[in-house]
Amino acid sequence: MGSATTQALAATTKALDATSGVDLDVAGELFAAARAVGDSSQLSGALADSAASPEARTKVVADVFGRAVSPATVSLLTAAVAQHWSSASDLVDGIEELAIRAAVVAEPSSDVEDELFRFSRTVAENPELELALGSRLGDASAKGALVDSLLAGRASKATSLIAASLVQQPRERRVRQLLSRATRLVADQRGRKVATVFAASPLSAAQADRLADALSKRYGTQVSINTVVDPTVVGGLRVQIADDVIDASVSARLADLRQRLAG
Repeated sequence: MGSATTQALAATTKALDATSGVDLDVAGELFAAARAVGDSSQLSGALADSAASPEARTKVVADVFGRAVSPATVSLLTAAVAQHWSSASDLVDGIEELAIRAAVVAEPSSDVEDELFRFSRTVAENPELELALGSRLGDASAKGALVDSLLAGRASKATSLIAASLVQQPRERRVRQLLSRATRLVADQRGRKVATVFAASPLSAAQADRLADALSKRYGTQVSINTVVDPTVVGGLRVQIADDVIDASVSARLADLRQRLAG
C-alpha cells in the first residue's frame, strides 16, 4: 500500500465518522459503487486520475451516482475521489473499505466481527463451498444469494451484507482473504485489534479473557480473540495479529530443536 493510499484511507475514514444518516442502505450503495467502479477501467481511471482536479472527479461522481444513491453515499464517494490514491485499484479497495465500515456504523450492537470470523471458518471447513464462492465462472449475484441464504437467521444484516457483497467482487482475492480483511476492518472501526489464536484444543472463557487482557496491554488497545482449533499446534499457542505472529506452540519449539540438532 502506497503512502498516498494510506493517507487517503485515513481521510475517508474520518469523513465517515463525520457523516450522519449512515445506515445499511448507505453501506449497500457503497458496495454497489465499488463494484461499478471496479468493473469499469474507464470509470476507475477517471475517478483515480490525480492529474484531474478534485472538482472534475467530484463531477464524475455526481453524473454517475448522483441520482441513484442517497446524499450520504454521494458525500462519502465525493470524499473518497477527492483524495490521491496510489492506483485505481486502491480507490476501489478504499470504497469497499468505506462500505464495510459503514455497515459496522449502521449496526453498532451487532457482533459483526465474530460472525464474519465464524463464517470464514465455515468456508475453510467446506472446500466445496469455498470453491463455489471463489469460482470465476459462477454468477456474482448467485454467489451473493448463496451467502444470504447461509447466514439467514444466523448472523446480523450487517454481516450478511458484508459477506454477500464481498464474494460478488473478489478481484483475484480468495474468499477467506476477503473475510479476514473485513474482520480486521470491523475491529479497527470499533477501536480494537483482532487476534487469531491457533490452539490444539478450545480455550476456556477464563483462558481467552486472560490472553485478551495480556495482548491488550502489549498492544495498547483492546484485543478480541478468535480461536482456531489446530491439532498440529500440539500444545501452547500461536497468535497472529495482523502481520505479527507470536508462536509459543510446542510444535514450533520442536521444529526449532530439530533445526539446532541438524545444524
